[in-house]
Amino acid sequence: MGDPVQALLFDFNGVVVDDEEQHRMAFTTVLAQDAIALSREDYYARYLGMNDRTCFLAAYAQARTPLSVEDADRLVAEKSRLYEHSIAAALALVPGAATFVRSASRRFRLGLVSGALRREIELGLDRAGLRPYFEVIVAAEDVGPCKPDPAGYAAARAALDRRRPLPSACCVAIEDSLPGLAAARAAGMRCVMLATSHDEAALASADLVWSSFEDHDPAELLSLGTA
Repeated sequence: MGDPVQALLFDFNGVVVDDEEQHRMAFTTVLAQDAIALSREDYYARYLGMNDRTCFLAAYAQARTPLSVEDADRLVAEKSRLYEHSIAAALALVPGAATFVRSASRRFRLGLVSGALRREIELGLDRAGLRPYFEVIVAAEDVGPCKPDPAGYAAARAALDRRRPLPSACCVAIEDSLPGLAAARAAGMRCVMLATSHDEAALASADLVWSSFEDHDPAELLSLGTA
């Protein structure tokens, strides 16, 4: 008998909100100002799961173009402005996410671990009516390294643990990116992958792989605690 599942820690982009394309387009638009091209394929292969600062640093390094700390701050702010403008026009949730989160909150403690900026997360959760369901939110500003580093998941578990003891083995992460999967594993957690950003075949090392939340009940995750 394994450790019982007590908490679910959700990624945000591509897991709760279906906005990876809006992030990609905002990132691509800002890079184009310095004539740095980025294909859709490269974005999903190289940058998915990173926070904005790390994305810009990596893209400029790949292009062999210097980027100062001040310029990185400016680019992050510009990209966030474009992203927020795009979701103001239309923000979609991952299919079944709202129902799943509400149902899960009746059985598990919920946290959110994302490389997105806190104001972007809170804006999305507020628009979806889901913010009250999350006990803890760890955003890009709350930890230094981004996924695949486990710092975000470790911080969320520690915050929950301070309120009521919670071992890492009792947490299940819900992710859509390979860096997210690696981060959850490094934090000592099991991981469910949503195939919203990658083909299911690329996610086979996860504990479970779902195409979306539709037709899934949070109670299914209790089986992970018997492994």
